[in-house]
Amino acid sequence: MAKKTKYPVTQGIRCLRAAKVNYTPHLYPFEEGGGTEKAAHELGLDEHATIKTLIMEDEDQNPLIVLMHGDLEVSTKELARIIGAKTIKPCAPAVAQKHSGYLVGGTSPFGTRRPMPVYMEATILELPKIFINGGKRGFLVEIDPRDLVKILAPKLVKVGIRA
Repeated sequence: MAKKTKYPVTQGIRCLRAAKVNYTPHLYPFEEGGGTEKAAHELGLDEHATIKTLIMEDEDQNPLIVLMHGDLEVSTKELARIIGAKTIKPCAPAVAQKHSGYLVGGTSPFGTRRPMPVYMEATILELPKIFINGGKRGFLVEIDPRDLVKILAPKLVKVGIRA
């Protein structure tokens, strides 16, 4: 008899369930600093469809979430211009954890500790499915990108750049 895998029930998973979103859980061996490249490699995925959840802040330390393709970086200068901020920068890990309620490397955009504006790279919607953190290190969920819009109501932006 096959052993049934137990998947974590995080705040992010509770949020997906409450919104009645279909998702497929995927576990992989987490590696500190491995990011989406490691996750995509471990699960045999295209890194472009592996979406990172980034907690950033403006010059007044107001937090925001940016959803970006795993193989792209965020042009913080362009994002700041679009949202009318002077500067945007990534939060320090402890600050990001305080805002999201998740450990860095396991940050999900769903079920964050405090509500934050969400900005999503517009081309994510062109993908048939995406893989995004489920709220724990080494845990991704596969969902339809339109469900991100349904749950998070993100502002669509074009700020992705090649590293």
